[in-house]
Amino acid sequence: MTFVQKYLAWGAGILALLIALVVAMPGGKVRGFDAAGFGNIPILEGGRVKPLDSLARNSLLVIHGSQGFRYEGRGIGPDEWILDVMFRPQVADQQPIFIINDTEVQSLVNTEGKKLGRDNYSFADLSSHLEEIQKQAQTAQPIAPQKRTRFQSAIVNLFDRAYLYYKLRNTLQLAGSPGLGWELQSISDPEASARHQDLMQLAQFRILPPTAAAAPDAWQNVGEGLRVMAAGQGVHPALVPLARLNAAYVANDATSFNQALTDLKGVVATLKPGALSHANNEVIFNRAQPFYVGLSIYFVAFIVLCLSWIWKPELLRPTAYALLFSGAVVHTLGLAARIILQGRPPVTNLYSSAVFVGWGAVILGLIVERMYRKGFGTAVAAAAGFASLLVAQNLGTEGDTMEMMRAVLDSNFWLATHVVTITIGYSGTFLAGAIAIGYAIRKHIVTKVDAETDKALVDMTYGIICFALFFSFVGTVLGGIWADQSWGRFWGWDPKENGALLIVLWNAIILHARWAGYVRERGTMVMAIFGNVITACSWFGVNMLGVGLHSYGFMDKAFYALSLFILSQLVFMAICAAPARFWEQKPHSKA
Repeated sequence: MTFVQKYLAWGAGILALLIALVVAMPGGKVRGFDAAGFGNIPILEGGRVKPLDSLARNSLLVIHGSQGFRYEGRGIGPDEWILDVMFRPQVADQQPIFIINDTEVQSLVNTEGKKLGRDNYSFADLSSHLEEIQKQAQTAQPIAPQKRTRFQSAIVNLFDRAYLYYKLRNTLQLAGSPGLGWELQSISDPEASARHQDLMQLAQFRILPPTAAAAPDAWQNVGEGLRVMAAGQGVHPALVPLARLNAAYVANDATSFNQALTDLKGVVATLKPGALSHANNEVIFNRAQPFYVGLSIYFVAFIVLCLSWIWKPELLRPTAYALLFSGAVVHTLGLAARIILQGRPPVTNLYSSAVFVGWGAVILGLIVERMYRKGFGTAVAAAAGFASLLVAQNLGTEGDTMEMMRAVLDSNFWLATHVVTITIGYSGTFLAGAIAIGYAIRKHIVTKVDAETDKALVDMTYGIICFALFFSFVGTVLGGIWADQSWGRFWGWDPKENGALLIVLWNAIILHARWAGYVRERGTMVMAIFGNVITACSWFGVNMLGVGLHSYGFMDKAFYALSLFILSQLVFMAICAAPARFWEQKPHSKA
């Protein structure tokens, strides 16, 4: 490769990193309002301090399935949306953010003049049917998630989303009231106590930082702050600028809004030093969306690598590798940022495990490609990185991906040893399976036999299976030690434990079958592909069952995706086992 070709190849990687930096840049003001600045305000929600921007993004993901939408010809971002929900509900209620795909639920919420089959509904569309939605949801909720009908699952999901929206619009002020400023002026009103109680019960988050006399984690919601004020115990210093901010947004006074926002940040900085800077760092992370950007770069790298097989391989193959490297840099920075923001090891839930599995596969792929320089390491690494981050994107729609840890998992030492180690084992097993799939496809596409390349692919797979076996075994043993400390027994045949053991046994079986000569190249690759099935069942299958100490929520949406994945792997196994280009082989003529 000439110097110019090398320069062009790595120039593409640098360009990808520059695009990632541009994505992280802050946006402009919305109609003159510093909506992004409002998103920087720290709050307490779900047991952790986070910026309002994170709450807005997570809530919009749960309700709408994305972090933004278009309304009346323009894009609405999460910070503007949360401002409208809390301060101008009459505007937000008209925005069609509720997606309903189930036809039975559509029939339930349809009003006269609405066309059946319409997917997007506003809160105003749902408002006249809320009682019926709640009634149907309460009937379905006692039923175990895995036993609900499609309609029951859909109606419970709709009720949960509608109730989340209802709580958000009644967190800082009661929807339909004159506003927070009026509440402050009417503090001695005989009916004020009932309103304060409603605000306390409906509040989705706490926005008032602890005062000097309170405990460090004693955040208050607006209802609690008003109740303290009504009891004659003083006015929380954040209530007044918050009320001014509310009034200014309703009056469309951007200048007063921005000034009130500055005053509110000053109060927060005084009461809770460091909270604003932490919230700002998380907002930058949210805006950068490193895993979505990494996913996009991996996709481009894979396409460029595929093109290299038919045109200018001496230029495009290094370009694909450079893009893969750039994607790995973005992926790594995103992973490091999550660790710093969360104060936890990289794997804490299913979402973070998908992110980490993809990262591990990409790093291994970069090393393999550096060793063999045939393009296959780049191909499988880019495909594995893209697929795992795509899984993470879908898992991220369930809510806050930096949620507080469950009690049984609240141990940084074991999260950093057992969980990380066994997840590296997942990465290795999936990468070995991905290389085997590449081997299977290649043997039917390439017209000329290339024994050297075939041997290199088998050697790659063999080496990675050895790597995966080591980490899976060590991770399983560490998990047993953790279980002994947490539950008083090393092994209990829990479904997750069984799945981890199956991964260890299957990788060991592959190696022994190869050593003993029971399988050769093709058989090794078929077995490596089946390793994907075993790992996927261990990784996600436990959550499908909804039983066992390691089950943290039934995921009915993922059942069909997992089933389709398993079916695809069985098809690849059949393709791998079939003779090369078998459809071209002519039957022998009879003598």
